[in-house]
Amino acid sequence: MPEEDLVDIKFRLYDGSDIGPFRYSSASTIDMLKQRIVSDWPKGKTVVPKAVNEVKLISSGKILENNKTVGQCKAPFGDIPGGVIIMHVVVQPTLAKTKTEKKIDEPRKIVCSCSIL
Repeated sequence: MPEEDLVDIKFRLYDGSDIGPFRYSSASTIDMLKQRIVSDWPKGKTVVPKAVNEVKLISSGKILENNKTVGQCKAPFGDIPGGVIIMHVVVQPTLAKTKTEKKIDEPRKIVCSCSIL
C-alpha cells in the first residue's frame, strides 16, 4: 500500500479527549472507523456507545455517511503532508429504547366520559 494512500485520523470525544491517532487507508469506510471507535472507547466515560449505529462522525462540519470512504470525505484544503485529520464523535442513543422505557414507567390511564341528555 503506498504511503500517500494512508491517512492519520484522530477522533475527538465530547469531553475533549481523543482516541488515536490511527492510520487508515483512503479506501476505508466510515462504518469501519465507527467500529474501531466503539471497540476502543475509553473506560470510565459517562456516555458509552453500545452499538455502531449510535455513533456519528463529523468532519469539516458534515456528518459522514457509513457507506462513504475516507478518501471521499477528506476536505481538499485539509491535505497537509504528515498532518492528522480530526473527526468529532457524537454519541446518540437509539430512540426506540428510550420510548419503550418511557412506556413502562408511565402506564396509561383509561378515562371515559359519557353524557346522557
